[in-house]
Amino acid sequence: MTHVCYLTLSGASEYFLVSRNFGGSALGKLLKSQLNFPCKCPIRQIRMAAHNSILSESNSESRGALIVLEGLDRSGKTSQSSSLLKYLEGLGHSAELWRFPDRSTDVGQMISSYLTNKSQLDDHTVHILFSANRWEKRSLMETKLKSGTTLIVDRYSFSGVAFSSAKGLGIEWCKAPEVGLLAPDLVLYLDIQPEKAAERAGYGGERYEQLEFQRKVAQCYEVLCDASWKIIDACQPMEDIEKQLQEIVLDCVTICQKGKPLSNLWSS
Repeated sequence: MTHVCYLTLSGASEYFLVSRNFGGSALGKLLKSQLNFPCKCPIRQIRMAAHNSILSESNSESRGALIVLEGLDRSGKTSQSSSLLKYLEGLGHSAELWRFPDRSTDVGQMISSYLTNKSQLDDHTVHILFSANRWEKRSLMETKLKSGTTLIVDRYSFSGVAFSSAKGLGIEWCKAPEVGLLAPDLVLYLDIQPEKAAERAGYGGERYEQLEFQRKVAQCYEVLCDASWKIIDACQPMEDIEKQLQEIVLDCVTICQKGKPLSNLWSS
């Protein structure tokens, strides 16, 4: 019988495919003595070790960064997201700007109709729609990141959880459909008092832009925020905010280019 196994020499990176029909032959003794490789070692274990090594190498490949901007309505996320995109492209990085909800999809159009007060939906239904809208893009998001493209994302799962829990839905229930989405490499929270945000142009044009509700959203964001988030004072001059964000983001992009592995959101 012909057996196939993968062997690796100490200190070498190549794998050798050996077809053997030796049993206790001289070739078998030679392999054992020269490679110090015990012939009794199961072939399956050898293959698995080689496979795991290859996976480890692929996980350490350079990739793009997943950068999320969060904050209350009118905190400046959209303007700063666009500014970051121009900054990274100016440095020669491949980058794209994404926004959630993505209103271009069928699910996104249902959400848009709800947000502009053209339709009425149950709060649980709305939350699931927002989550589904993110899941629609998960596969493409992973492909883009692995190809080296950095994604600047205006709102992500944290918005979904904060806004739905501000309506009174359980926070763990709100997080559940988000589990398995890609975890951001960086969360930038633009911090502004709800009263200050309400003074900005365009406030009140959509369903959630109500001062009392935004106060509740701010409280829910505080629950979600952890030590990894970068909190930025959104009341500073726009140019000052831009400089702070650029420095933080560039460090994150560099780390991801060095092979930081992707991970999933809220997975224990």
